[in-house]
Amino acid sequence: MGQNWRASKADDGTLAGWGDEKPMGSISDKAQAASDKLAIDQLIGAFFGVFRNVGGARPDLGQIYNLFIKEGLIIKNSGPVPEITGIAQFIQPRERLLNDGTLTGFEEAEVWERTEIAGNIAQRISVYRKSGSLSGQPFQAWGMKTAQLIRTSEGWRISCLAWDDEREGFTVPREGIRRTRP
Repeated sequence: MGQNWRASKADDGTLAGWGDEKPMGSISDKAQAASDKLAIDQLIGAFFGVFRNVGGARPDLGQIYNLFIKEGLIIKNSGPVPEITGIAQFIQPRERLLNDGTLTGFEEAEVWERTEIAGNIAQRISVYRKSGSLSGQPFQAWGMKTAQLIRTSEGWRISCLAWDDEREGFTVPREGIRRTRP
């Protein structure tokens, strides 16, 4: 007792306390930590992949329901007012956009991430790139996403996801970014 606890990021991405033989606030079993990290990697990878419509693929955005808790929030914060939606509100306009020919050849990929896991909660910050053709005009863009995750009886699920796209006044840092996904 009496010792101050400060968090630091351990090599496996979990939070570790300083000054204790056994880190406080971290999963002590490295195998469990590695398993959790892999599950979160797969969950976030599935989220990024669900929007892909390259080569005429028709995305099934209904898959998003399996990635989030029922009460999940998705927040686009790239403009003057945050757009805060539930899952169904988020899916509806994007399903139309990705399947009616307005947005084609679209793909989004995580290129860097940092994940911190503490027991049954986790957070992830990601840098991503996206590209496609919107109304016939090719584009490429960068952005950042942050996800809050919780362990449920069905495994890890996203409880809240927010993002900001690169724009005037916000540049995604690229120094030190090396691709973490193929």
